[in-house]
Amino acid sequence: MAVAAGVFAPGHLGELTRLIPFEMVDDVLATTRRTQSRVRLLPARVVMYLLLAGCLFADLGYRQVWAKLVSGLHGLPIVVPTGSALRQARQRLGPQPVRALFDLVRGPAVTTATQVRWRGLLLAAIDGTTLVVADSPANTSRYTKHRCNNETSSGYPQLRLSALLTCGTRSVIDAVFDPVNVGELDQARALARNLQPGMLLLADRYYAAAELLSTIAATGAHLLIRAKANRRLPIMRRLNDGSWLSRIGTLTVRVIEAQISITTTQGTHTGHYRLLTTLLDPHTHPAGELIRLYHERWEIETAYLELKSSILGGRVLRARTPDGIEQELYALLIVYQLLRTAMTDATDSQPGVDPDRASFTTALNTARDQIVHAAGIITGTVIDLVGVIGAQILANLLPERRIRTKTRMIKRSNSKYQARGPNINRRSYQATTSIAIIIPDP
Repeated sequence: MAVAAGVFAPGHLGELTRLIPFEMVDDVLATTRRTQSRVRLLPARVVMYLLLAGCLFADLGYRQVWAKLVSGLHGLPIVVPTGSALRQARQRLGPQPVRALFDLVRGPAVTTATQVRWRGLLLAAIDGTTLVVADSPANTSRYTKHRCNNETSSGYPQLRLSALLTCGTRSVIDAVFDPVNVGELDQARALARNLQPGMLLLADRYYAAAELLSTIAATGAHLLIRAKANRRLPIMRRLNDGSWLSRIGTLTVRVIEAQISITTTQGTHTGHYRLLTTLLDPHTHPAGELIRLYHERWEIETAYLELKSSILGGRVLRARTPDGIEQELYALLIVYQLLRTAMTDATDSQPGVDPDRASFTTALNTARDQIVHAAGIITGTVIDLVGVIGAQILANLLPERRIRTKTRMIKRSNSKYQARGPNINRRSYQATTSIAIIIPDP
């Protein structure tokens, strides 16, 4: 791909431009009627790439991001817009084309990795988190602050983000966000439109509401969701593997209970797990395998860590208006999806490599470098499917992951939260020596 001509030259995303080419952006702008009526110094296409680059450089203002985009375009007549010009250009663009672009790039990554499926079912996880937005009058008119015990508000306004993603590659199938007064269950119902037969949804105890379970099952997708141990569930029939059938509303579910003992260097901890699933046949979907499979739900927690810590670095979203927040957050999700796609392309090029071994930090930092060098868009630059980003990922593969445990510890001396028992996780600071799963006899 050659560098664009004239005022369009700064519109690129380095090597990631191959995943989101000029033609795709132009088509989105035309569809949403955001193509400029006359060519300005800041065309709409350039502003789209500026927004995406801004997510890769979350610690910089947009003028500094602009400097990154043009630093590799040596010898070209490049304009130097003011901060006001960049702000007005983003306002003219609005959130609609960024949302439409997200709709084009979202979805399960194409991969040959076997880790994304279990017994033919595509593994997906759903969960919610909160993000902090800039404290401005416009933002606080939509996004509320945390309410204190004395009925006052403090801190920054927040929004609630819920995502549905594919386990293994951690690619985003869909995402929704609202003010924090909209609950995760409401957002889950909206995300359920993406479920279909051939999928297995993993979720924590909060999502075991009867109405939501019926909504999920109606899509044809299966579910594997943890339930509270003290929830009263009638026993309709016991199965030969120790699990049993029950009813929640009009939905027949299989209940799997197990004692999980985890032995670490700090001793042994035993916990009780109760899972609900619509996979009713114990012969085709053994209880022991489902118990072991459930920890894949933690993939979405890692994805949120990558969004909030690796990309944003714990910072608030820049935008000071609700439209700007929508614009920025969709750009953030697009950038995350592009990085995940590049990571999947890299691990797929070496058969047998687990997508979990790709380093998100390596992909992020290399993508930033490629923007500075305008790599992949200068005429004569040769890249393949893997590219420089993929080569760096393969050269810095993470070690094989193990199931580990992590104890929730007190963060502050006056915290009301005491240390809790270990959670089954894919990451930890403790060495796991053994894990035993005991399913009660029928």
